[in-house]
Amino acid sequence: MIDFPAVAGLKAGVAAAAGEAEGPTVTTFTLGNGLDVVVIPDRRVPVATHMVWYRNGSGDDPQTKSGIAHFLEHLMFKGTERHPAGEFSKIVASLGGQENAFTSYDYTAYFQRVAKEHLGTMMAFEADRMTGLVLDDAVVDPERDVVLEERRMRVDTDPSAQLAEAMAAALYVHHPYGTPIIGWMHEIEGLRRDDALAYYRRFYTPENAILVVAGDVEAEGVRRLAEDTYGRIAPRGARPERHRPREPEIRAMRRVSVADAKVEQPLLQRAWLVPSSRTQADGEAYALELLAEILGGGQTSVLYRTLVLEKELAVGAGAYYFSTMLDDARFGMHAAPRPGVSLETLEAAIDETVAAFVARGVSANELTRAKTRAVADIIYAQDSQAHLARLYGSALAIGETVEDVAAWPTRIEAVTADAVYEAATRFLDRRRAVTGYLLPDSP
Repeated sequence: MIDFPAVAGLKAGVAAAAGEAEGPTVTTFTLGNGLDVVVIPDRRVPVATHMVWYRNGSGDDPQTKSGIAHFLEHLMFKGTERHPAGEFSKIVASLGGQENAFTSYDYTAYFQRVAKEHLGTMMAFEADRMTGLVLDDAVVDPERDVVLEERRMRVDTDPSAQLAEAMAAALYVHHPYGTPIIGWMHEIEGLRRDDALAYYRRFYTPENAILVVAGDVEAEGVRRLAEDTYGRIAPRGARPERHRPREPEIRAMRRVSVADAKVEQPLLQRAWLVPSSRTQADGEAYALELLAEILGGGQTSVLYRTLVLEKELAVGAGAYYFSTMLDDARFGMHAAPRPGVSLETLEAAIDETVAAFVARGVSANELTRAKTRAVADIIYAQDSQAHLARLYGSALAIGETVEDVAAWPTRIEAVTADAVYEAATRFLDRRRAVTGYLLPDSP
């Protein structure tokens, strides 16, 4: 499964849950072989969510081998020396549990949700496939065909996905974030057994992994189970280093367009390269979080209120910010025009709306509402073990700490209107943006 960075609201919820007295007391420790462990108590129901995160994703795919991280995710379900293909999944199903896996730009994760008494069984199986994966061409070649068909279904037949790929490639001209997580078709076709095993041996090590357990558990109990399963894996040495190219300074507006007879609703998108939570300076990421909320975080946002309600040019409009990324991230806006309104007209209206917003600055009420909405997601995050485990895992996988997550609401509350204004004027320069048009076309 392909995954994208988590939205800010859930991160706010998890952070506040960790930082406030009524939230869970998060415990962290590291096994002797380098495996990091995070335990998040949630005793409302007798179940546990067990996740293993590896600090590698599509951004770590070798040159000419795009899609290998995602391909290996598929192959990890093909069996080990101890357990043949399908046995792990059958056990999870027989226990009434759920399982899945996903690959993103900066990490790959595997998870199961089971009754708490079966947590040790999940650890034993997952620890086994950290070291014991068995692959031969009879398994690898058919699974490569599955991935190729996945790409055909998700991208080649979906104009909106084609636009997203084109925009990413235009925004990241040098960095691997410009390559789709699933990979380019011609490079997927060339992936072989040796490629998968080389990638597996490099990244699937205890030093490169994070175990996150959320649920009706005690930290010491999790430690004992982890020591008895994952702790038996011999360390491989230093964690693999991630060497990625840095994006050059781009001073040109870029435009991409996809026209297809299957398009029923035209769409305008615009994206900028901005700092992430890991590359920020002076709290830029927190200001960008609130800027996205103010500009396009709902029906009271600037874009929606202006384009949809007042000018009646769009049927929808919003903004987003992908903060949880290892390298520079993406800030974006989108709008769908009403019938009879051209994308050119809508684009001009967006430019006018953003310019007017920048000219007047951020009001105290806008800032307060944005902060309140961001922190209000606490309830939703606390209601989901999966969200709790996922947000801690994704943060640690890019080099953040439990303390960083816990400090999120405090740092959000500290953002000033001037900081949001500075983020808008500094980063939302249309001369450096990528603008995308999705249009209907005659068959």
